[in-house]
Amino acid sequence: MRSPKLAALELKRFGRGKLPRAALVAVVLLPLLYGALYLWSFWDPYGRLDRIPVALVNDDKGARAEGRKITAGDEITKGLRESDVFEWHEVSAAEAREGVEDGAYYLSLTMPRDFSERIASSSGNSPETGALQVRTNDANNYIVGQISRTVFAEVRTAASTDASRSFLDRIFISFSSIHDATEKAAKGADQLKGGIGKAKKGSKELADGLEDAKDGSGKLVGGLSKLSKGASELETGSRKVAGGTQQLADKVNAVAAGIRPYVRDDGKSIGDAARLVSDSSRTVRHTLDHLVKSAPAAAARAHKSADELAALHRSRCEDALLPDAGACSALERARDAAKDVAKVADDVDAVVKDHQGDLKKLDSRLADLQKKADEIARRSPRLDDDLESAVKKVNELNSGARKVAQGADKLHSGLSTARSGSTELDTGVGRLKKGAGTLDGGLFKLADGSDELAGGLNDGVDKIPDYDKKDRDRRTEVMADPVKLASQSLHKAPNYGTGFAPYFIPLSLWVGSMVAYMIISPLNRRALAAGASAWRIAVAGWLPVVALGLVQVVALMSVLHWTVGLQMVHAAGTVGFLALVILCFAAIIQWLNARFGAAGRILVLALLMLQLTSAGGTYPVQTSPAFFNAIHPFLPMSYVVDALRRLITGGGLGPVWEASAVMIAFTAGALALTAISARRKQVWTLDRLHPELSL
Repeated sequence: MRSPKLAALELKRFGRGKLPRAALVAVVLLPLLYGALYLWSFWDPYGRLDRIPVALVNDDKGARAEGRKITAGDEITKGLRESDVFEWHEVSAAEAREGVEDGAYYLSLTMPRDFSERIASSSGNSPETGALQVRTNDANNYIVGQISRTVFAEVRTAASTDASRSFLDRIFISFSSIHDATEKAAKGADQLKGGIGKAKKGSKELADGLEDAKDGSGKLVGGLSKLSKGASELETGSRKVAGGTQQLADKVNAVAAGIRPYVRDDGKSIGDAARLVSDSSRTVRHTLDHLVKSAPAAAARAHKSADELAALHRSRCEDALLPDAGACSALERARDAAKDVAKVADDVDAVVKDHQGDLKKLDSRLADLQKKADEIARRSPRLDDDLESAVKKVNELNSGARKVAQGADKLHSGLSTARSGSTELDTGVGRLKKGAGTLDGGLFKLADGSDELAGGLNDGVDKIPDYDKKDRDRRTEVMADPVKLASQSLHKAPNYGTGFAPYFIPLSLWVGSMVAYMIISPLNRRALAAGASAWRIAVAGWLPVVALGLVQVVALMSVLHWTVGLQMVHAAGTVGFLALVILCFAAIIQWLNARFGAAGRILVLALLMLQLTSAGGTYPVQTSPAFFNAIHPFLPMSYVVDALRRLITGGGLGPVWEASAVMIAFTAGALALTAISARRKQVWTLDRLHPELSL
């Protein structure tokens, strides 16, 4: 008999009587009750938070800031009441504390008396943090405490944003005020820069002028010192001159008085004597000139004559055979005389040559004497008048010299006073020059500083924002809440139940198969008794549970979809994959029951616990201890949960195909192990006749 027929006969056995039929229906509906009811119970718990009673205490007394009333506590209370989070009960602080303690309220939120005052302080000089007070009691419910922390974090953020708006709005208003003030300061700095520029130019001209003045005053001091010294010398010299002119006048007057009678009476004789001196001088000059010119030639002629006479004397007297004694005596005297003349001529020539300069001076003086003698001879008729005029001029010279001496004395005194004043002037000008230099340097630095100030203020005006109300409100909004959470879920589960469905559906199907093998034998007894092949026996015991499991899948998914509201991205794929899961789960549970008997049922339950804790159905498996991370890849439900998440909420189907291959491998392996167990079961042993444990 074939395995499908054996499986059908096994199922027909449950059609005899009401109790077997009821048991079969219970097996079919058990996964439905287990999975559907469990998912339905917390399908969308966050959507019903408004049913959780929570105490709200508003003790805030409000505050004033910038001329307006702030009631942050009332604003938060109004916002919470209008929200769908929690069932808010406004009570006193004592009632809230008592209610959280005895369980009447799961938690309480309190806004203290100075809540608005602390928030308003953020725009004042002494900012403080406003504190929302939350009281929870995990003895009432731990999850509610966790939820409240998330909710109240949002409340705190909203309150902080409102406080920041007030503070930042004041900052932006201050920016506008600073901008206007800086703009005025920049204009003033520009005017200041222009004035300082002019002052700088003037100080430069002043410094340059004082530099020139200092040079001039220094030169003046030096000049006056020299003038004073010269005036002193002039005074001394003028006195000497006055003394000398006085002596000259005295002598001239005395001489004039002595010679005047002669000049007046002997003018003609003086003229004749002067002409005689002039003629004599002219004659001497002519003689000297002739002597200078003829002396060399005369010396040469004298030597020639001396030589001729000496030669004649030698030929006539010394060399002749018969000399004439009388003639020789005369020739000898002539020879000696000629030698003396030649010697004298040489001496004259030597004198002329050696005293050439003196002769020229003598000639010059004789010429001057001649000229003066001529002048005296010319003026001799008027000598008396000239003498009288000369004496008069000498007396006038003497009188002028005395006046010059008196003026030089006064000049010296005045120059001494002027020199003292010029020294003081030079010192003062030096101080003014130094001060002007300091002023010029200071104004240079001031000009640079004012230029930098004007430039900085003008740049600052452009950099300091000037916001209008619209722009200020927009910027305040952004800065008060600068970070928005742009959350994007690629494949978002619409509710809590949909997110947990991939975990509870395979759990339900495992329980369904586990219960099915409680009423169906893992190995078909008829096939064992008939001695059928091990594979046929294994398949015959596997197919009835697979058939029941497929009915369970249809019933469970129908109720979850049409009644509970589970939406699947791949509905047909989900049902088809769950059919493959039933094949795998049934094969594994069959083998455990077939191989270990009554103990196998305990192993099936233990394997279920291991899969539930390592499949990562609630928290990521990485958050579990290392043991569960280690066994996670080796258990079928790990793959089933990952595949159902993709089939129900969407995403790539790679994990689905991987899970399908794993299901097929587990199914084939479990059936092979069941066949081995079936072969062993065909041999009866004492353990089978009298089992140690029976369930």
